[in-house]
Amino acid sequence: MADNELIIALSKNDPKTKRDLFENYYQLMAGIAVRYSKNDAQSKELLFAAFDNTLQAFLNNRSKSEVDFDGFFEKQFVIEAVQFIKAIRSEYYVASTVYAPNDKDKNYNLFDNNEIIDFNAVEMPVLIKSFQELVPSQRLVFNLFVIEGMDLLAISELLEASEQAVKSNLEKARYNLQKNIEKNVKFVKHEQAL
Repeated sequence: MADNELIIALSKNDPKTKRDLFENYYQLMAGIAVRYSKNDAQSKELLFAAFDNTLQAFLNNRSKSEVDFDGFFEKQFVIEAVQFIKAIRSEYYVASTVYAPNDKDKNYNLFDNNEIIDFNAVEMPVLIKSFQELVPSQRLVFNLFVIEGMDLLAISELLEASEQAVKSNLEKARYNLQKNIEKNVKFVKHEQAL
């Protein structure tokens, strides 16, 4: 379907067109929704809300020069997913509750006393669970920087945060993701042993 026909059908709120678009883009949307949400229920809610908002944004941008729907859809869906997570204020603005122990001899080396894990061989369910355990701000920044390929300045503008805050969240996300993967891999191995 040509973009002009698509715009006409969407502006008439044609359910068949919406259903066809939903089915065509479901895999893309579901992958993005799972990465940006904390669990399956939130990812389903995000998927539907971001889909509707993305279609509305496409209709609002139709007056601009020819917009490639495929390119527009993925980029706008990511933006809508970010806005969805940011709108959940009770989760997004949670401060870190990790406190440094009083023990001055504590070893902070991440690799001491740890089993060596091949991160390339981590199973997808373990990776998704580890990723969803990140706090929302870290999950957003990590997704936008590593997976979407955005630079720190663009992320800071999208999230309405300082570039330093984005950089800090990215470092925390890398550290916490590594620790989550290690924890979840050990948990899966323990379950398999039983």
